[in-house]
Amino acid sequence: MDKMSPDSSWTPMAGVAADDDETTWLRAQELIWTCVVPMTLKAVMNLGLLDALINAATDGRALTADELAAQLPAVDKAEAAFSVDRMLRLLASFNVVNCSTDTGPGGEALRRYTPAPMCRWFAGNHPQGSLASLAMFAVDEDYLRTWHQLGAAVAGDGQVAFEKANGMPMFEYMGTNRRLNTVFNQAMAQQSKMVISKLLERFHGFNGVSVLVDVGGGTGATLEMITSRYKHITGVNYDLPNVICQAPSLPGVKHIAGNMFESVPNGEAIFLKSILHLQNDEDCIKILKKCHQALPPNGKVIAVEIVLPTIPEAVPAAQNPFRMDMVMLNNHRGGKERTEPEFAKLAKDSGYTSVFRATYIFANYWALEFGK
Repeated sequence: MDKMSPDSSWTPMAGVAADDDETTWLRAQELIWTCVVPMTLKAVMNLGLLDALINAATDGRALTADELAAQLPAVDKAEAAFSVDRMLRLLASFNVVNCSTDTGPGGEALRRYTPAPMCRWFAGNHPQGSLASLAMFAVDEDYLRTWHQLGAAVAGDGQVAFEKANGMPMFEYMGTNRRLNTVFNQAMAQQSKMVISKLLERFHGFNGVSVLVDVGGGTGATLEMITSRYKHITGVNYDLPNVICQAPSLPGVKHIAGNMFESVPNGEAIFLKSILHLQNDEDCIKILKKCHQALPPNGKVIAVEIVLPTIPEAVPAAQNPFRMDMVMLNNHRGGKERTEPEFAKLAKDSGYTSVFRATYIFANYWALEFGK
């Protein structure tokens, strides 16, 4: 075997900057194997390893792979511990968990793991809302296969990838796949819980509103959070009949069944959370015009949506909303994320001539106010 040459100190391991070929090669490899991280994360969550780390951390304990593997039903505990260690050290390299390394009695590396700050979002019962169900849904085998149709959909007959894979629109298909629908609904409910919590902390546009209509409000969970904070508000939860029939009785909230493309109940403000990004521009305008008709002269729409940056940059704050735009492209015909000027144009084209205001909330979500 040839010995390493004296100039081998250029390698990243030596702390010297890599050349452009290596930098772009490694970045390309990262894109190719991106799926490894969420698939590993799913396995670790299914095994209960992250919850075990979080529970141990409440007592100030770090756990080894051996201690974690002892909780699994594996026949070969040593082999299981080896696999657990390999999975967790990958997640440690992405700051999901923390890893400290000691030297074992035989000179081997002995790693102990604790939850990193990011880890709390993958806990099964985080009080602010968990991303665990969303992480499961994103790589679910019944959902992931739809992405294989993306290229054919772009070059095809107008169907989106999800429709090509399943022969029907996404929400219609969810009615035929109870297991996937449950995971999806849990994911959306948990994500909404976090976004609305941040909305109530950082947005003050509910002051002075006495009647708030939540269009597409599901079973009323969002309105319950809002009216619990703003007790002077009477909430009107509006959704399709098959949704409203499952809505529980909630204090200060009235449930009304209907179709937002046909009519919207009257209110001083109308709330739309993640409704517009599911629609093409024409349908957005139809919905917003129905809202306009239901508002008093000084009323407003409050839309909570992801807002795209106008310029794509290689930073997480830009990458995340552009990823969500691809999710819309894959899942929903006409669905898309929009820039702030695009939302402002929708408001103007729908007859809203008063103030347009955008307030940043959390994780690329904004509260957009369209004044009548």
